[in-house]
Amino acid sequence: MNERDLVIVGGGPAGMAAAISAYENGIRDILVLERDQFLGGILNQCIHTGFGLEYFDEVLTGPEYADRFEKKIRGISGIEIRLRSFVVDLTENKVITYLMPGKIETVKARALIMATGCREKTREMVHIAGTRPAGIFSAGLAQKLINIEGLLPGKEIVIVGSGDIGLIMARRFILEGAKVKAVIEVQNESRGLLRNMIQCIEDFEVPIYFRHKVSKIIGRDRVEKVEIAELDGGPGGKIISKKVIECDTVLMSVGLIPENELIEMAGVRLDKNTNSPISDETNKTSIPGLFVCGNAFKVYDIVDTVSKDSVEAGRMAAKHLGIKDEG
Repeated sequence: MNERDLVIVGGGPAGMAAAISAYENGIRDILVLERDQFLGGILNQCIHTGFGLEYFDEVLTGPEYADRFEKKIRGISGIEIRLRSFVVDLTENKVITYLMPGKIETVKARALIMATGCREKTREMVHIAGTRPAGIFSAGLAQKLINIEGLLPGKEIVIVGSGDIGLIMARRFILEGAKVKAVIEVQNESRGLLRNMIQCIEDFEVPIYFRHKVSKIIGRDRVEKVEIAELDGGPGGKIISKKVIECDTVLMSVGLIPENELIEMAGVRLDKNTNSPISDETNKTSIPGLFVCGNAFKVYDIVDTVSKDSVEAGRMAAKHLGIKDEG
């Protein structure tokens, strides 16, 4: 079986930052596995600005931020990058099985960094009643359809939840000519960054309903309307009143969850509530030499912090291997 000093699963901002840091801390045999055909992860579809303010002291778009790291990582001969490599199995001994076009590969890692990111919570996770028509999307999927595929998922939008992706997509839909009928938030305040509330909601006069929830999605073939309920005091409160909003599209922006099924398969102890590794130190897990960084460890507000913490994961891997920094 092929053995590598360090294997990193995930080629987004966390994985690239960890790989560069690991090299700078002395590791010279690094393999990066990325399931997509490009490096950069979710940043490739985030064409809005607001990235890099802390890490680069510049205002960048998502693709620009990712490009900074990609140019650097591709210039390092000690880092091998394999795209379109989908990991399907991981053991407690850090043996990784992954699929590539036309073949299956297995590699054993002396140290392993998982930078698998997170995924969006679904309608089913927040228990919205009603029918199951077309026109229900996660906010991130809608973002990909518009920014990458050039498709407009709908014309009259209701956004469930006020996470940052949902707020940003409210503005994006309006710029594409669609109408955002409402943002529905069960809490007393937005879950997103203040700048996104101002730039994406207030500046575009998008109606936002705090202390409300979507109680039912209505439609046969396509979404036709949603029923929303006002709550007394927010989550868990009694329903005060209900109203119906006509729309053809519902966007779910109700939170993110770390994508850690692979490390669970390997036996890493996870917090059942957050799906994050149970650890008293950032990036560490219950298995020595198996580290988790970026949004796979915990959900971050901004990518700059993801990069900074992932740099530390590279240092930890080098320390685990006992490799002295070669400069």
